Amino acid sequence: MSPSRLLPTAVFCLVLGACSYKPTFINEYKIDVQQGNVLSQDMVSQLKPGQTREQVRFILGTPLINDIFHQQRWDYVYRYENGKTGQVESRKFSVYFNKEGRLERVGGDVDVATVAELTVPQSAPRLVDLGTLSQEAADKPLPPRTEPGFFSRFMDWMGL
Repeated sequence: MSPSRLLPTAVFCLVLGACSYKPTFINEYKIDVQQGNVLSQDMVSQLKPGQTREQVRFILGTPLINDIFHQQRWDYVYRYENGKTGQVESRKFSVYFNKEGRLERVGGDVDVATVAELTVPQSAPRLVDLGTLSQEAADKPLPPRTEPGFFSRFMDWMGL
């Protein structure tokens, strides 16, 4: 092969090989993945033995797993994967019905309410303190707005 053809072929192979290389300082963005039914302690504490399937569905939502071989059991599964750390959190909660379709028992990762929690009315006021400004800080005028630089204007022009 002549040297005039060898150089473009070698450059082409190097460029093509560089497309598959990813430097270690470049990290791709990974989203948080949330799947299944989110069950809170308040939702589970509303369950009482003897409730119908419709009442349970109203409280907890549609079950994720409704097996035809176990028609007396509904399974609520929840899985959350943090995209940044890769840490996985999973919960499983099962609801069992008797032959008449009434709630018989529950089991899983979420605790059922005790009798004291069901009989005692609970009030949970939420107070959010956003902080207060001193009079000196409130009287101080805001700094003037600066014009964006060349790079910011270019990025806005590109739509990024």
